[in-house]
Amino acid sequence: MKCVICKTGTMLNGEVTVTLEKNGSIILIKEVPAFVCDVCEHYYLDETITGEVLKRGKDALSKGAELEVLKLKVA
Repeated sequence: MKCVICKTGTMLNGEVTVTLEKNGSIILIKEVPAFVCDVCEHYYLDETITGEVLKRGKDALSKGAELEVLKLKVA
C-alpha cells in the first residue's frame, strides 16, 4: 500500500510511539504496532490497536496522570 501523505512511500509493519494529550495531561504509549511509511514515517493504526491505545489513555487519565509513559503489550 502506498502512503497517502507523501504518495511515494510504502507502508510497512513497524512500531511507533503515540502521544495523547487531553486537559493538560500527556500520555505516551511506546512500542505500538503500526503501518509506517518508509519515506515520510507517517503511520496508521488498525482498528483494534486504536481501541487499545484509547483505552490505555483513558485509564491513565482516570487515575489522574499528568504525564505517563506506557509500553503497549498486545498478545
